[in-house]
Amino acid sequence: MWCYRGGSISTEPRINDRIRVPEVRLVGPSGEQVGIVPLAKALELAQEYDLDLVEVAASARPPVCKLMDYGKFKYESAMKAREARKNQAHTVIKEMKLRPKIDPHDYDTKKGHVVRFLKQGDKVKITIMFRGREQSRPELGYRLLQRLASDVEDLGFIESNPKQDGRNMIMVLGPHKKKTEAMAEAREAQAARKAERQGVSATDEEAPSEDATVEAEGTEVASAEVAEDVEAPTSHEASAEA
Repeated sequence: MWCYRGGSISTEPRINDRIRVPEVRLVGPSGEQVGIVPLAKALELAQEYDLDLVEVAASARPPVCKLMDYGKFKYESAMKAREARKNQAHTVIKEMKLRPKIDPHDYDTKKGHVVRFLKQGDKVKITIMFRGREQSRPELGYRLLQRLASDVEDLGFIESNPKQDGRNMIMVLGPHKKKTEAMAEAREAQAARKAERQGVSATDEEAPSEDATVEAEGTEVASAEVAEDVEAPTSHEASAEA
């Protein structure tokens, strides 16, 4: 009776001597089609080019193999996967809780948070919490949710209409912008702010200070006065020369 004892299954392709077929469909280093050749001939070409023979399509008949630098290929694949994970956008659902009789200042604060979440490309779950006699006035919560949706309609839309859930009323707002677009805009804005700061710093270093300018002007005036004293002899010195 066959029994699987576990262990990881390798997902890496077979290379060089691990390839166990009589012949392969060979692809050259630049992607050119070499054709169907015996495995021994393919391995010989790989050794001649100082490359690896890599099985890229094992299910084909015969299997497709390519001549490549497998170490370099693995490194580039890992870098691409890392970059893809870095740019991958995960949709996040934020939650904001309000009371039916919220005061204007608190409403503006909560709305500000909702605006920020939508600008970041996140969904926002708005929850109206009813207490005591407020439960008999669900229209208050509904009007508040409609007001909030109207105030942020340029950034988001009603993805899930208001619905009663026990003592709460819930509505979900979705952003107009995708998460990836919001992330790209945030990176561009950050780069622009950084460049602006660097430009201001460079300008401050290059521009002479006001004190230095005044000091330079004072030095020039003093030099001119000294020159006049040297060039213009006194009346006593003129009489002595005569």
